[in-house]
Amino acid sequence: MRQILSSCSASISELKKNPTALINAAEGSSIAILNHNIPAAYLIPAETYEWLMDKLEDFELAQIVRERAHEKKDAIEVSFDDL
Repeated sequence: MRQILSSCSASISELKKNPTALINAAEGSSIAILNHNIPAAYLIPAETYEWLMDKLEDFELAQIVRERAHEKKDAIEVSFDDL
């Protein structure tokens, strides 16, 4: 059985019956949506999702910087005034 990574869970049937009530009952926490007692999805608040997407973008940009760090020796130095 897979680990449930949320303190709140509900079945797909419960989600279908009244999604708004389920979201309100979670009070901003994530909800593990279970199918036959196995996590099928996680329902998270929009604010949390947006925060996660920002963090993922930051991580991806940092990875690009690390990958290109060795190219610094080939860079041409330019002042802001020259731009």
